[in-house]
Order: sequence, then structure tokens, then C-alpha cells
Amino acid sequence: MTKELEIEFKNLLTQEEYMKLLSVFGYRPEDAHTQINHYFDTADFRLRNQRSALRIRQKGEMFECTLKTPAENGYYEITDALEAHQAEEILKNRSFPAPEVEEALQELGMKADLLEPLGSLATHRIEFPYQSGLLVLDHSEYLGKEDFEIEYEVTDFEEGKQRFQAFLNEHEIPVRNTDKKIARFMDSAKNR
Repeated sequence: MTKELEIEFKNLLTQEEYMKLLSVFGYRPEDAHTQINHYFDTADFRLRNQRSALRIRQKGEMFECTLKTPAENGYYEITDALEAHQAEEILKNRSFPAPEVEEALQELGMKADLLEPLGSLATHRIEFPYQSGLLVLDHSEYLGKEDFEIEYEVTDFEEGKQRFQAFLNEHEIPVRNTDKKIARFMDSAKNR
């Protein structure tokens, strides 16, 4: 289990802006690696109502279960590494073999057996170090939709905020109100 504070800044991109940034940094769409997020909540969206989110992330043969809960500047992430069969148990709602995440869910007043799989989001990701942080270019596909975004992951909120704004200005990208992937996924799921 790990518990980390995640501080990131994000902005939706047009497909044209995404392609331009790939080119600027010397990448092509086929350089991306794909990860799949499987999202969960209760039928009445109790996690979402607490500004929290639960996912199983699959990267190749690696799986992890992560609960995100709000922090003052960002989110706390509680993560359990999973074997493929354990991920399958959770996805099929047979058991919940992620003990640290389950304990954190209980602290939120949530029982794991109330969770339901809501669907999956595939992200084609390119990431690289940039000015003391990590710059991430994502192309996501979910529920018949696709979108593009940039994320900047940092350890210092104020410094990261200034650098991200400067980056957007330098590349002439307008600031767009950007929800987390799970929020965009949930909005699409609720509107289906």
C-alpha cells in the first residue's frame, strides 16, 4: 500500500493542440502507452458525492486499486498493488482483495460490497520530465467519446501553478476548466 499526495494541474486540449505539443516535444501518437482505468461507485454515487474516486488501473500485466480522497491542495491516493486474479475478483464483484483501500473506504463510511463497476476509460499516455515535474499528454477514449488533455504533476503547488500557467501561455493554449478523468467519465455515464 502507498499513500501519496497528488498535486497536478490539467487542461483540456483540442486535438490540434495535442498534436502540436507532441510534435514540439518530439513524439508521435504511436509512442503512447495505453492504460485502462476501471471505475467504481455505489448506485447512488456516494464516492462522487464525497469528491472521492475509486479505480483499478491496468498497465499491461500490472494492476493497482486506487482510492482518491480530497486534500487541501490536490488528492490523497491510497493504492494497493493487485495480481490479475485479484483485479478480476473486484471487477466481478466477488471479493475486495485490496485491504488498505478497503480500510480507507470504511473510514469514508463505505462498504466495498456496495461498489459497482461503472465502466472503463482507455488512456493513451505520453509522459516525460519537465521543469521539476512530470508533463503528461493524454488521449482518452470512453463511452463513445474521446478527449485530449495535458497534466503537470508537481510536488510544490504554488511553483507548479506558475509553471503550468507559463507553459499554457507559451504554447498559446487557453485555460479551460478541466475536470478529472473520472468526473468526465461519470458525467458521460450519468447522461447515457
